[in-house]
Amino acid sequence: MAHPTKLVEQLDRVVIRFAGDSGDGMQLTGDRFTSETAQLGNDISTLPNFPAEIRAPAGTLPGVSSFQVHFADYDILTPGDAPNVLVAMNPAALKANLSDLPSGADIIVNTDEFTKRNLAKVGYAASPLEDGSLDGFVVHPVALTSMTIGALAELNVAKKDAERAKNMFALGLLCWMYSRPHESTLRFLERKFAKRPDLVAANKAAFQAGWNFGETTEDFSVRYEVKPAKQRPGTYRNITGNAALALGLVAAAVRSKLPMFLGAYPITPASDILHELSKHKRFGITTVQAEDEIAAIGAALGASYGGALGVTTTSGPGVALKGETISLAIALELPLVIVDVQRAGPSTGMPTKTEQADLNMALYGRHGEAPLAVIAPRSPSDCFHAALEAARIALTYRTPVILLSDNYVANGSEPWLLPEIGDLPDLSVDFATEPNAEDGRFLPYLRDPETLARPWAIPGTPGLEHRIGGLEKADKTGDISYDPANHDFMVRIRAERIESIPVPDVEVEDPDDGSRVLVLGWGSTYGPIGAACRALRQRGLPIAQAHLRHLSPLPANLGEVLKSYDKVVIPEMNLGQLAHVIRARYLVDAIPFNQVSGLPFTAATLENMLEDVVKNG
Repeated sequence: MAHPTKLVEQLDRVVIRFAGDSGDGMQLTGDRFTSETAQLGNDISTLPNFPAEIRAPAGTLPGVSSFQVHFADYDILTPGDAPNVLVAMNPAALKANLSDLPSGADIIVNTDEFTKRNLAKVGYAASPLEDGSLDGFVVHPVALTSMTIGALAELNVAKKDAERAKNMFALGLLCWMYSRPHESTLRFLERKFAKRPDLVAANKAAFQAGWNFGETTEDFSVRYEVKPAKQRPGTYRNITGNAALALGLVAAAVRSKLPMFLGAYPITPASDILHELSKHKRFGITTVQAEDEIAAIGAALGASYGGALGVTTTSGPGVALKGETISLAIALELPLVIVDVQRAGPSTGMPTKTEQADLNMALYGRHGEAPLAVIAPRSPSDCFHAALEAARIALTYRTPVILLSDNYVANGSEPWLLPEIGDLPDLSVDFATEPNAEDGRFLPYLRDPETLARPWAIPGTPGLEHRIGGLEKADKTGDISYDPANHDFMVRIRAERIESIPVPDVEVEDPDDGSRVLVLGWGSTYGPIGAACRALRQRGLPIAQAHLRHLSPLPANLGEVLKSYDKVVIPEMNLGQLAHVIRARYLVDAIPFNQVSGLPFTAATLENMLEDVVKNG
């Protein structure tokens, strides 16, 4: 008997959250759904959220892993505040995420896992599927585990492997519900399990069973469709922030015509940059997994001394360990890129959760007067361009540069328009090749009058021998100097070199051209701030937005911009670190709005707060 054709309903946006145990493959499921969605041309933003433990206790609240994807037929800025659909693989996943759901949301629940034992683990006295507590939602009970095992019964697959394939059943069902293609997922499974043909067959069969279930069951009477978003013409790929940052560093090496050396020690959430860069040896990229953070940056600085683009990647705890060598790089005046993918602290903190609390350390976290350049990407795809900019500043001005990413942008993903190679900046470097003094000597600290950068001489170049080390240098000669006047001069000239780096003016988005409130952000708050401001304007409330990429030096026009508004609000995922800088430097009574929950701001939270500021001053 043929099944009737199901109704297809058009939607402009959807937010889906996959949630289950950290061993249920929720990150893989979400990533595959995102990849299929990207191929359709929707705009996308994602939010992975998972425990720090490799395998947290099964069936418990601390062990819940989730992946949220927001896709739409228009430009979006965040992964969405609240899911329209929750896929809950067990009671813990339901309980951990239920409070985030709006009334009327769809819940697809794996009924096989709602046993008395699993319910008791998370404090359910009775099953929420039966006690009426979910009456405000549209619940779709699906026996995901047993249906997956049944679908694979004729295959030569162990029961444990069959159970593990239930995430592919869920993925197949969701791909059917939202009219996603699936060819690339099937090819992905063939590659992932290439050495295990039995697992290839099992996962493909589970995916197809989920698709067929959606097609045939009466519980899902409607399919949904989200049209492609209108985007600039070009070639796009879905990319995470860490992958984009790694490719930006590769591009910097190519455009500078320099070998690139990465010294890194694995640390969450920066390790993926090391993994990605290790794949690109053909572009002159050398990666070394050092024995510790100090060795990693020492090797990177040594590479810079030798004429390479030195890079080290880490998170907040690693930056603390690297502080002495960063100071050495400042004294030596050599290029070095330090990538800090921020996470929640202090100490070990919450390694897989996000925060923006390393700004103070980036700006001031060294002994002595030790200024350097600091920049921050605003989104996953922007990490590519931020990496190029960090390399440009480091190479041109012979300075360490700290690039402040964070867990939110590092693991989140969005469509990235591949740039034209010819549009990328030329980062070519002129090394010193001959003596630069009138008397035929080489003066390693004779500065370029425009950039105040000293010459970069590759060790072993005949006639360019010079002293190296951390002791204070004499102006021009680089000899060791304890002269008070010389030290005062060198401290000031190093600071002037950083402050004189030309950076683009901060741009203000103020469509109403009469707003009295400015929202100032930096880094990953760009999306939530932008979404909140967009919502307020749609309701007729004028508000302006500005966002900082360069945090040291700050844009030259920033003071003028700030003083042209009655109120300046600074949302940050810390306790007000940029707000303190703005207040001290510009004497502007900025209003901090702070959150340190390990999660990014929601647009609704910022919208409510900003509405109050706009209306009540």
